[in-house]
Amino acid sequence: MYMKRCLQLASLARAKAAPNPMVGAVIVHNGRVIGEGYHTICGSAHAEVEAVRAVADDSLLKESTLYVSLEPCSHFGKTPPCAALIIEKKIPRVVVGTLDPFPAVSGRGVGMLQDAGIEVEVGVLEEECRELNKSFFCFQENKRPYIILKWAQSKDGFIDKNREAVENPLPTQISNELTRMHVHKLRSEVQSILVGTNTAIKDNPSLTVRFWSGNNPLRLVVDRNLRIPSDFNLLMGDVHTLVFTHTATRSNGRCEYISLKSKQTMTDQIMEVLYRRKIQSVLIEGGSQLLQSFIDAGMWDEVQVEVANIALGDGVPAPCLKAALYKTEKVGSSELLNYRRSM
Repeated sequence: MYMKRCLQLASLARAKAAPNPMVGAVIVHNGRVIGEGYHTICGSAHAEVEAVRAVADDSLLKESTLYVSLEPCSHFGKTPPCAALIIEKKIPRVVVGTLDPFPAVSGRGVGMLQDAGIEVEVGVLEEECRELNKSFFCFQENKRPYIILKWAQSKDGFIDKNREAVENPLPTQISNELTRMHVHKLRSEVQSILVGTNTAIKDNPSLTVRFWSGNNPLRLVVDRNLRIPSDFNLLMGDVHTLVFTHTATRSNGRCEYISLKSKQTMTDQIMEVLYRRKIQSVLIEGGSQLLQSFIDAGMWDEVQVEVANIALGDGVPAPCLKAALYKTEKVGSSELLNYRRSM
């Protein structure tokens, strides 16, 4: 029950904590919650600190249990180590959701507490605690961002009409009002968003958060031969854009051009760049060729497919994915299908 409350608190920072993990903490004295807190934003006080600050009577800490969804840190980063604070406050028992995979912590926080004579229990709702910070765990354990593939398709399996034969063709509207909100909520929760050249040219997307509240992700686009017009949305505005290309060009204030090596797989190169920049999550929204290249490379962690209750009859086929369905939900007139790879 108390660990579930930790997870509730932690999730309040879903769009703000990155690149730090979301963490919640609860302090309980004789079956009564006397303090709770969460890590509100990167660089601010950690959850344990906020929970301790919330306790009105410090003397009760010596008889209390601290519940925390992620192992207390043991190193000096932007803030002092939380394990040292717990020891200083003489909290006798600590319950931890899951160990921290970050090398500077990874078991050291628990070790510090145990060496100080504190009783520590680890692994309460561990799967849920890892799920909450799946991007953080993927980044630390796999040395790459957590990759979400997303597309919308008709019920007969097409993501777009054939627009080549039409003068000034408009994008095919597949999503409904509610699923558009869902996509923008998802954008607000990731650190970067990627599309391919054809999607950028055909749809002229902004890739910003407009139908939800939150930060805009870093924009990424693959444009090998620099075909995207310079006045298109992706190359304009206040949001920074990384352009992956084979054509050398000079970066400017809005756009940064990154050269792709012809002898190295494109998907690997993009992930290497994002890892070096400490980008822990990427949402890939299209087009079909780009999505399929990540599927074929086995480079994905989650796939979200909106299946709309419309038929196009013909057009651009949806990517081909062979994976077990994780869950499905109804959103308006569409179904959202979710596929996951094991963490």
